[in-house]
Amino acid sequence: MNETRHGASWATAVQATLHCLTGCAIGEVLGMVLGTAFGLHNAATVVLSIALAFVFGYALTMRGVLKTGLGVSAAFKVALAADTVSIAVMEIVDNTVVVAIPGAMDAGLASGLFWLSLAISLAVAFVLTVPVNRWMIGRGLGHAVVHHH
Repeated sequence: MNETRHGASWATAVQATLHCLTGCAIGEVLGMVLGTAFGLHNAATVVLSIALAFVFGYALTMRGVLKTGLGVSAAFKVALAADTVSIAVMEIVDNTVVVAIPGAMDAGLASGLFWLSLAISLAVAFVLTVPVNRWMIGRGLGHAVVHHH
């Protein structure tokens, strides 16, 4: 994986962040769509999006880890260790961006602003989370935990 004793390669960090982004994006988009469709308050929509991002992020990691023969409880512990910081950083950034874009939280599902703000927020979150994951993997934390399985 081209990791050194003192750090991880950028390629490894990008790969780990893309994995995290997949789960986060599924949960984030689903939460925003559901919150908007049901007319939830903006705060409730953000909370729903964050909760679903964690659920889908952990589920994707667990899916891979369960294939190694680990039990559900152990796989969940691996997912917690591997993804919690990465998902948290990604969610803080992407929700901050969406909330900061004027009108984005009040835009309807048919609005280009709704979808563009989600895309921009996830892109910014990805860029800012890659260095976090690189730092963590280089210290045997985060997605490095998954690689042991």
